[in-house]
Amino acid sequence: MRAARRVECFRESVIREMTRLAEQYGAINLAQGFPDFSPPARLLEALEQASKLPLNHQYSITWGSPRLRRALADHLVPFLGRQLDPDSELTITCGATEGIVAAVMAVVDPGDVVVIMEPFYENYVPATLLVGGRPRFLTLHAPDFRWDPQELHRACRGARALIVNTPHNPTGRVFTLEEIEQLAEVVQRYGLICITDETYQHIVYDDRRHLSPARVEALRDSTIVVGSFSKTYSVTGWRVGYVAAPPALTEAVRRVHDFLTVAAPNPLQEAISTALRWGADYYQWLRSLYQRNRDLLVDGLHSIGLKCNVPEGAYYLLCDVTSWGFEDDTEAAKYLIRRAGVATVPGSSFYHRSDAGRRFVRFAFCKQESTLRRVIEGLQAVSLQA
Repeated sequence: MRAARRVECFRESVIREMTRLAEQYGAINLAQGFPDFSPPARLLEALEQASKLPLNHQYSITWGSPRLRRALADHLVPFLGRQLDPDSELTITCGATEGIVAAVMAVVDPGDVVVIMEPFYENYVPATLLVGGRPRFLTLHAPDFRWDPQELHRACRGARALIVNTPHNPTGRVFTLEEIEQLAEVVQRYGLICITDETYQHIVYDDRRHLSPARVEALRDSTIVVGSFSKTYSVTGWRVGYVAAPPALTEAVRRVHDFLTVAAPNPLQEAISTALRWGADYYQWLRSLYQRNRDLLVDGLHSIGLKCNVPEGAYYLLCDVTSWGFEDDTEAAKYLIRRAGVATVPGSSFYHRSDAGRRFVRFAFCKQESTLRRVIEGLQAVSLQA
């Protein structure tokens, strides 16, 4: 018996593979983007309270808890520049991953072209292939990971959808106003649907500001925003995210979501609805925490002769391992696991042509300071032996 053709080209997530190797060798896992510290205590208290109500252990409304959607509508005003209707423009999903899949399934037909920026988060291509779409790639060129405006136009001409990710995983880029305006121009000119993954909207550095394409008035009717609470509140295992879109697109997304996962976990939604009412002090603390982590890891890598980009947002960085004599990213990643006790992700997994990412490995720095210091010590030990 053969599997369906649509899954024949899929393979296990490289991130999950590196996580398994980390467990096998007892390495520190900087491959998978999860914190190694507890979520905020007040969030766990809110979950405890939510768990005491019997109805919270049953199905939620398919589109999401009304309380959560109302809180989210208020929470998104500074990012989108307007108040969304929680009943017709917001859908709660099982993480941003389901949100991306539901959005792609809602607007892409077999044969449609979907433009994906590379390096890319690994789920965008499978989501496109699952619906019979045709991925077309727009390269963010190293070392500063920016696109060429002419290449942007060529990629978007004749396409159905464009997937945007800002703050960007894995490069840490935060797209500028000029770049958002360039995206708006091509989306309008070629009649695209813009699907924008804004999972890391709260995690930006050096006084930068996250800018959503959906904030551009001309794009309001053609943009689907996908977000997540996982990274903001350090609960990557809760799998609660959202899709924000104009009513017509929301209706299409909900048709998919209804039969894809039915609903996100009810008590977790209720707890998050409380967190969304927290003041600005929490988000400032979050940014400061990760900026300190970023600086610590960047300085540590530079001290042993490894070149890396300095992230502007999110909590990942790409490191160039050719200065250590590696010509193959997978070889480098496995060496670091075995010899330095540090798990990373081979850069080739973020490109459609693996050779384009051979010089990089990705580090996730969403860890305790003590964890990152152990990482640097492990890398320094290997450097001294080399």
